[in-house]
Amino acid sequence: MERLRGFDTVYCSLESPTSLFQVGAVVVFDPATAPGGTPLHLALPQVLADRIHLMPAFRRRLVRVPFGLDHPRWVEDPDFDLDRHLHRAAIPGPGGPAQLADYAADVLGRPLEADQPPWELHLVEGLEDGLVAALVKIHHAAIDGISGVELTAALMDLTPEISTVAPPRQPWRPEEVPSGARLAADSVLALARRGPALAGAALRTAQALGRIRRHNREPDAVAPPAPFTAPRTSLDRRPGPGRRVAFTRVERADVDAVRAATGTTVNEVILALSAAAVRAQLLEEGTCPLRPLVALVPVSTREAGEAGMAGTNRLSAMLVSLATTLDDPLLRLLAIADGSRQARDQDRLLGSHTIEDLAAALTPGVLAATARLAHRTGLTNRFPPCNLVISSFPGPVQPLFCAGAEMVGYHPFGPVVDGAALNITAMSYRDHLGFGLIAGSDTVPELATLAGRIPEAMGELLKVTT
Repeated sequence: MERLRGFDTVYCSLESPTSLFQVGAVVVFDPATAPGGTPLHLALPQVLADRIHLMPAFRRRLVRVPFGLDHPRWVEDPDFDLDRHLHRAAIPGPGGPAQLADYAADVLGRPLEADQPPWELHLVEGLEDGLVAALVKIHHAAIDGISGVELTAALMDLTPEISTVAPPRQPWRPEEVPSGARLAADSVLALARRGPALAGAALRTAQALGRIRRHNREPDAVAPPAPFTAPRTSLDRRPGPGRRVAFTRVERADVDAVRAATGTTVNEVILALSAAAVRAQLLEEGTCPLRPLVALVPVSTREAGEAGMAGTNRLSAMLVSLATTLDDPLLRLLAIADGSRQARDQDRLLGSHTIEDLAAALTPGVLAATARLAHRTGLTNRFPPCNLVISSFPGPVQPLFCAGAEMVGYHPFGPVVDGAALNITAMSYRDHLGFGLIAGSDTVPELATLAGRIPEAMGELLKVTT
């Protein structure tokens, strides 16, 4: 039994029917490469069964402490049944991106089952050209972007031949699910330690804020956006229970060309592409604000060599101005890059684990009560912490195969929650970057149009930089 960490508990505590802290990916495969032509729906379950010990999150379920007195626990599920997590489906013709997006939106808009390990895998057939998609959904408390890449790698091979994986050194042992009375009793000791932990975390946070304040007063410093100061836009609507999903991609060579010509990073180019797309959409609607949009950008806090699967979430976050008041795409990119560097400097001054330590010191009951108050009063809509979330992470450059089928596309998805009802996530794979866009169904009705603006923005940047 393992106690959840700070941010993992936050994701569980702030969840509601409309704020689902779930992450996922649509992975597209070409089954034509499979040896012997074995259908993916027959081969993939066996690969999962043989490699499940490499993915410990897949056999653990969450157990919550009564009244939110302490952090939930991960327990090796005594009732784990792989078949309960696997689903086979087919989409209607013509089997293109729009039909796959509709299916993904339906799945990603539903909460996970609370009484079993929080993940699902849907094998979706009926795609054009004989392709097959795997839609994976997992609770954010169990995984972040880096550990998600490692989870994907555990299922993949470098050739169509399915490699043999060594069995675990020790057999897996399920655990007895602890009773509420036992968890409540254990929490008494935790409550006794929470006061000093909270005081220490608060002191470290105050010291970090002091460092940031002194830094921002320096002559050449430009302070990043402060929390809850983002301009109000149509993106700030509270997401309903439904979701919309869209996909797009850009060429890695194009991103690298812009990056090299401007001295920026891949992440900054992704921010600029997202900013241009959202800006164009809001301008067309006549709702683009006179102040720059603000993106929340997750930042990995993993130490060098730290494994992702073992550590679940290791994240901080920074707020970055998207410079949407600038018309010129090159000037906008350079402004975003400068703002991103200032935000990274501020994040370093804050300390990689300061916010996580503060979250760990708070009880889930306090966090959940705060979330309910903000939801009832609409605080996150009147004072949005940001306008959207933009996340990216590097993926493999070599071709990958799962159960013999070649992976030809990967589109990741982050959570949609109150105060951040649009999420744009990107991952590189081979010669391209795959984007996954997800929003509340009422937040961005034309999400597919927004996705199509990202390659257009790539073309604009190429014109002015190369």
